[in-house]
Amino acid sequence: MIALTPRHRNAAIAFIMVTAVLDIMSMGIVIPVLPSLIEEFSGSNASAGVWNGVFVALWAAMQFVCSPIIGSLSDQYGRRPVILISTAGLAADFVLMALAPNLWWLALGRAIGGMTSSSFTTVFAYMADITEPEKRARAYGLIGAAFSGGFVAGPLIGGVLGEISPRLPFWAAAGLCSLAFLYGLLVLPESLKPEKRMAFAWSRANPFGALRLLRSHPELAGLTMVNFLLYFAHHVFSAVFVLYAAYRYGWSALEVGVLLAFVGVLDMIVQGVVVGPVVKRLGDRRTMAFGLFGGAVGIACMGLAPTGLLFTLAMLPNALWGLAMPTIQSLMTQRVSESEQGQLQGANNSVASIAGVASPLFFGVVYSMSVGDTPVLPHVGSAFLIAALVLLLAAIIGRFVARRAEAAEATA
Repeated sequence: MIALTPRHRNAAIAFIMVTAVLDIMSMGIVIPVLPSLIEEFSGSNASAGVWNGVFVALWAAMQFVCSPIIGSLSDQYGRRPVILISTAGLAADFVLMALAPNLWWLALGRAIGGMTSSSFTTVFAYMADITEPEKRARAYGLIGAAFSGGFVAGPLIGGVLGEISPRLPFWAAAGLCSLAFLYGLLVLPESLKPEKRMAFAWSRANPFGALRLLRSHPELAGLTMVNFLLYFAHHVFSAVFVLYAAYRYGWSALEVGVLLAFVGVLDMIVQGVVVGPVVKRLGDRRTMAFGLFGGAVGIACMGLAPTGLLFTLAMLPNALWGLAMPTIQSLMTQRVSESEQGQLQGANNSVASIAGVASPLFFGVVYSMSVGDTPVLPHVGSAFLIAALVLLLAAIIGRFVARRAEAAEATA
């Protein structure tokens, strides 16, 4: 762990928080309008569900390939240049999507977005560099809260701007990313000491080589499976939520933006305020399992909700999944060395990306089979019910892994 002066450490943490807010806000801005733009280009709601799943999967596929590369590059060259270059690239990507005349341009934009968004791996590695191991769950909770803060404002702003023009949110997102780049250029110090750096090697930087690190410890391997299932379940939102909300409840882009802002507020409270005291009382492992069980209950209630009000109320237990993400990250960082933190985060993001490829395609097809005049599946909320089962499986595996790790530590 690098020892920054208090002034530099505060500046670094402030940048991480602000960048997280701006980056997620820029992505959230386009959520209410991107599916509608896809529907306009594809011609129908059902086909838009499939295409939206394809686009989310494409974004995740690029993250799968690029995350370990970016993580390994940050282990060699430092965190600062990787974060700044990625942020600038994301700004350029949103400009491209603002000008997109057809589905193929949007697809190219999603691919570039997946590459540039891989800098999130470096953000988590940066926080590991400057935070003691026992305080990382709280630190990752703060990053999660910052992400949620951006998610509060992003969809809400996107919903308002989308009412003016479906292209305007993309221009706003490009501006926010440019602002994050300029801010980081001025205030961000480097967090990784030269003597702690590791030379770049394709054997570690390729996705499959990076995944070997996750098999280096029994608990690390178990947490990897939990992480995969967690991301798989929650991609139901990116794949079908906007289309589902419009189809079942008749919500507009503005109403969807308001609801997503509400989701962001709940996540911000859970990860920024609740996770610290709960971890202090229950520990990382029990907090993780509790959050996964709560999330499973919430998603199941969403799939069963007959009205928009009940769907909204189901967001309350669903928000408990925010307890799982920072605790999983904290437990994993404690199992690798300082010089491997970038590689670990790259490998983690690759796992999330595998889920991000498979899950949107899967849930996009499930959604298309549950809507229309003659749906194949009997329930319009089938995608959410299946996601709840996946998250419940993650909770069961997580509790099993936690018990084994606790037993091993007790006998060590």
